[in-house]
Amino acid sequence: MTAVGDAEGWRIRPFEMSDYDAVYALWLAGAPGIEIRPSDGREEVARRCQRDRELFLVAEGDGAIIGVVMGGWDGRRGWIHHLAVAPDFRGLGLGRSLVAAIEERLCEVGCLKVNLLVRRENRAARQLYEHLGYREAPTLVAMGKELRAGQDRR
Repeated sequence: MTAVGDAEGWRIRPFEMSDYDAVYALWLAGAPGIEIRPSDGREEVARRCQRDRELFLVAEGDGAIIGVVMGGWDGRRGWIHHLAVAPDFRGLGLGRSLVAAIEERLCEVGCLKVNLLVRRENRAARQLYEHLGYREAPTLVAMGKELRAGQDRR
């Protein structure tokens, strides 16, 4: 994927490991509702990048990382993970641009449906996703299990 420019002054491009510290800081400081897990550590993110580099995007603006989105593709369904936009850039369309970019990449790999999880209390994220055509799946229950106990692997 080549970088995507935007009239608003940001550029969307694939994540590089040199972006990790800025992305991690954005997840911690600028993303209400993102739960940092051991799988978000540097080593695990490096492995993910080897597998799905084109599905992990950052937005640059003002010389800094101002947005991020991770996508996933298991061969059947696509996933959107960890959409985050720096507070000073919220409400400008960057979140929409990042979602559109990851949806485009998922389509390129043959994905027909994309899913995401969002905390019920995260109204801003829910409104964004609903505006983009996502709908709550009332018959589904989100379940999870940690397979590997671990501490922050940053």
